[in-house]
Amino acid sequence: MRRRVLALLMASDRPVDAVAVAGEIGLHVTTARFHLEQLERAGLVRRAVERAGQRGRPRILFIAAPEAREDGAQRELSEVLAGALVEDDDGGRARAIRAGEEWSRNYHDELQAVSDRSAAPLVRMLEQLGFDPRVESSGSRIDLHACPFRDEARRNPEVICSVHLGLIRGAVRSLGHDAEDAGIRPFVEPGLCVVDLLGDWASSPQTGHTGARRD
Repeated sequence: MRRRVLALLMASDRPVDAVAVAGEIGLHVTTARFHLEQLERAGLVRRAVERAGQRGRPRILFIAAPEAREDGAQRELSEVLAGALVEDDDGGRARAIRAGEEWSRNYHDELQAVSDRSAAPLVRMLEQLGFDPRVESSGSRIDLHACPFRDEARRNPEVICSVHLGLIRGAVRSLGHDAEDAGIRPFVEPGLCVVDLLGDWASSPQTGHTGARRD
């Protein structure tokens, strides 16, 4: 929801108030104001006071900050969202996993179009997302040598790594496997996370980044 609020401000050519944001997205104005304040706290939104020369409280307007259009804004927003989720009783794990599963739906059709049950499509998805996946020689694990959210994951592993777990679980289901047929081990080394391939995978993944492969 916070991403939608920010996207609305970025698409607007003039400042808008919380009432307008609430109306566009379908939120209660109090909820819209809360999201705007959180985005402002993260440096992604700026506020302005409209003084029309009338008595009463001035109108508070919001506009996307220039920084919101830069790559660094995505990292800041991830921090804001992770910080909100960690307040859950379970540290945000359950909601983060659901968010990851929702994310995997973007790749559902592409994954379901595969005729076999190998992990190659999963590897391609992870490669597309910037995880630099490399299949270990036995074919039973995928080593992730990069992570587009590594800094945030170090600060909030329960949230960020759980999002990635949900993403992988959703992708695994799209490939016709049980969700438990793959798991993730974050930071087995400072710059390495591991996806374990469990269950009955038809063949080892085969991409340009694979190590050895089985016949």
